[in-house]
Amino acid sequence: MSQRSEKERALDAYLAAAARTGDRAALNRLVERWQVKLLAHAWRLTGDRDLAADVVQEAWADVIRGIASLQDEDAFAAWIFRIVTRRCARAIGSLKRRRDGQMALLREPEPQPTAKDRPELSAEMANVRAAMSELPAGQRAALALFYLEGLRVAEVAVALDVPVGTIKTRLMHARNSLRVQLEGDDDE
Repeated sequence: MSQRSEKERALDAYLAAAARTGDRAALNRLVERWQVKLLAHAWRLTGDRDLAADVVQEAWADVIRGIASLQDEDAFAAWIFRIVTRRCARAIGSLKRRRDGQMALLREPEPQPTAKDRPELSAEMANVRAAMSELPAGQRAALALFYLEGLRVAEVAVALDVPVGTIKTRLMHARNSLRVQLEGDDDE
């Protein structure tokens, strides 16, 4: 679980700047670089693969329409995660209304890593993912964006459209919950 490198950030900023000028190849490259990450983020928030795919597709339409207004290319990661977060919130709200107020159980589906990304998941990572799936959606999303996607706290706040303090609190509670789940309660 690592932070995004400066090289990756610089490449994304360059591609976002080029896409702002109408460079379709740069936009296509952004899609290639971000599609899997955005799908994983949408899965974490919605708990539904099909809904996540629909949300991400709609988010890319928003990106195409709005990239010209992106003022800081260095903020591309937080900006695009925020678009997906808002799309997920709208989709979930719509589902809740259609289901007459029934609560949808939000569980993180296990993303299918490719051989290129991870030849095999360790038992430890599988335990962490299982424990993460038990967290509330907001904590799960904050934890994944911070640790799995390598965003900074401020970027996670922008991506989830909440204050920085809320992200810090969510991360603290998520870490504490994971510690208890993974290590067990010392009082027992």
